[in-house]
Amino acid sequence: MTSKATDLSYVIHHTRAMRRLKPDPIPEDVLLKLIDAANQGPTGSNKQNARWIVVRDDEQRQKLADLNRKAVDTYIDGPRSSLPSRDGIVRAVKWQRDHFHEIPALLIPCLMFEDNPVDTWQAGAGSGGSIWPGVQNVLLMARSLGLGAALTTLGLSDRPAAKAVLGLPDLVEPYAILPVGYPTGKFGSLTRLPLEEVIHYDRW
Repeated sequence: MTSKATDLSYVIHHTRAMRRLKPDPIPEDVLLKLIDAANQGPTGSNKQNARWIVVRDDEQRQKLADLNRKAVDTYIDGPRSSLPSRDGIVRAVKWQRDHFHEIPALLIPCLMFEDNPVDTWQAGAGSGGSIWPGVQNVLLMARSLGLGAALTTLGLSDRPAAKAVLGLPDLVEPYAILPVGYPTGKFGSLTRLPLEEVIHYDRW
């Protein structure tokens, strides 16, 4: 008999962004389970060009936290802020900003290219089409293991600076940061639009 945390449908419907995380270290074998799950994700033409950086070093986390803070401040308080006006989300994002350097593991999904990647967000490999399945696998596996995680790209807003911190070669591009740790709060179900509002058949 499967437990709720190992029932795929349950996990899918109960994997929400968990930004408030404890500083407690994550065991090495647990981190490897997350990356192994990511590694099962499909890639275009089965190139298997996804690469992952696990950041645990204090100095490295602080450098990424500094980049994240600048981006979050602009995102929340800037004149063109696009953050939804939801108090709970804003509080959680600010908490993560202030404690980013304390989160025990920051997972950085990357793609390794043979040529310079397309500098656009069109659908396809250049936009990260080969990394997002692995990212979702990490989020689902983290939930099944009792870990909290959240997908963020703000810390990569200054891309050259982030690549320098991570020591990435020219043909390796980062696509997100996944802060992972044991949550301070409780997991809950998701709040999503009903299917009749999001589905269309045959055409729009």
